[in-house]
Amino acid sequence: MSAKTLRHSIVIGLLVLWELLPRTGLIPELFLPSLSSTLLAGWNEAAEYGHALAVTLYEVAVSMAFACGGGILLGAIVGSLPRPRLLIMPMISSLYAVPLVILYPVFTVWLGIGSESKIAFASVYGFLPTMLATAAGIQTIDPQLLLAARSMGATLSQRLVRVIIPAAIPTVLSGLRIGGALVIVGVVVSEMLISSAGIGYLISRYRTILDSPHVFAGVLLVLFMAIAFNTAIRWVERKAAIWQTGTRAGQSAADEVGPGAMQPAT
Repeated sequence: MSAKTLRHSIVIGLLVLWELLPRTGLIPELFLPSLSSTLLAGWNEAAEYGHALAVTLYEVAVSMAFACGGGILLGAIVGSLPRPRLLIMPMISSLYAVPLVILYPVFTVWLGIGSESKIAFASVYGFLPTMLATAAGIQTIDPQLLLAARSMGATLSQRLVRVIIPAAIPTVLSGLRIGGALVIVGVVVSEMLISSAGIGYLISRYRTILDSPHVFAGVLLVLFMAIAFNTAIRWVERKAAIWQTGTRAGQSAADEVGPGAMQPAT
């Protein structure tokens, strides 16, 4: 049996157990509603869940742009410059060890309970691991590649785009996967804490009235978002499979650097 077939069999088995255990009374419906009742609850309130999903997806998309885009860019800059790396990286690593959820009340004081506070919180939540992974990936690059790029007159921005980021792609994608997942978690958690819209808000609202099928319908939507994001990252990884190691990646990128792309320094 192949690994793919085995994974599918495990998923199907879990779904069957999800349906049968509550139906047979082995697990109370209050703790775990059956799969069919969960799907029916989501279907009956499809409009409400659709609107909440649109709000959450908007907040996740904006947060991803800030967290992952900013994390990759700043991580590449910090990782490629020795002095800022020695100064900033220990502080970022220490901050990453702090449970950032305790800072969410601060964001609500500054930005209110609307989408702005959730986007800011989720952006910070996903920014740190993305930046750390990118900066760490820069350390795997062969210094000779950077030296060759500088000798050709490459500016910092050209080195980032043509050598540093391509060479660090495997590590960057690993950080992107973690950072993106944390963005989703950050948005949903913030919606559950203080919000009036979004999937997290629906989960929290139905939880207070002990409506388990609707709670699990919201949980399924969050799970589908996470699966869709992970699938997208895996697709990007397959497209970037040419870069198997930092050195090989940097060499491939450096080969593309030529006098026509980088003007000599004057």
